[in-house]
Amino acid sequence: MIKSMTGFGKSILQLPTKKITIEVKSLNSKNLDLNARIPSQYREKELEMRKTIAKTLVRGKVDFSLYVEVTGEENSTKINEDIVKDYMRQLGSISAYAKQEELELIKMAVRMPDALKTERAEIDEEEFVAITKGLNDALDAIESYRNDEGKALEKDFKIRIENIGELLQKVIKIDPERMESVRERLHKAVSELKEQVDENRFEQELVYYLEKFDITEEKVRLANHLEYFTTTINTKDSNGKKLGFITQEIGREINTIGSKSNYAPMQQLVVQMKDELEKIKEQLLNIL
Repeated sequence: MIKSMTGFGKSILQLPTKKITIEVKSLNSKNLDLNARIPSQYREKELEMRKTIAKTLVRGKVDFSLYVEVTGEENSTKINEDIVKDYMRQLGSISAYAKQEELELIKMAVRMPDALKTERAEIDEEEFVAITKGLNDALDAIESYRNDEGKALEKDFKIRIENIGELLQKVIKIDPERMESVRERLHKAVSELKEQVDENRFEQELVYYLEKFDITEEKVRLANHLEYFTTTINTKDSNGKKLGFITQEIGREINTIGSKSNYAPMQQLVVQMKDELEKIKEQLLNIL
């Protein structure tokens, strides 16, 4: 079973005084590239959350976001009364109408530096347990998304591997015809020389020449690679890198058949095989 690296998961927690939204988005990448956006009060738990995400997603370009909306009476921002009163006193001393404009002075004072102070709230363990559960729920959602994407890609891979296999059978079928065509071209070229040729020596050279165009080994290896690709897809674990290596071997055999074919109908089949293989390679970039 294969798994895509593309996915999205979301979880919303409704706590007594907070609404917490957790989002995890993943795209394809060679390694794990995790970007986390979380409020400062949760930074001490960031490493723990990163480990949870890494263990589940393994690979991909991952964006993890944690949003907090205060819905109750909890508020970590307090007015620094002493500083605000001092600002008001100073502002009042330069205003002849301080008593009449006290409200305006307050508005001005609270905009001054350090008029407001933010108290760092300690993370409640029960709250973090809830956040951990929410994170796991989001990861479950993204894993489900990845599995569904993987099933669609697996179906497409099997169709394209089957297409390459069918094209290989056509190559095998026309191979004797190709070799006969090469033999006839050589005989014709020699006859046009209008020179007496030792038939035995000519046959020896012909056999040597035809051996250079023999694709028996390539046909066998290509069939084996196609079977290995299908077997790997059906294993329990997803392994995009391994499938990539197998695809490289498939491409190598197809290219060798193309370079040795020297026969237009077979070269056309090779082009079709290359087209199917390129589509597989493009989609493999998304496989975990």
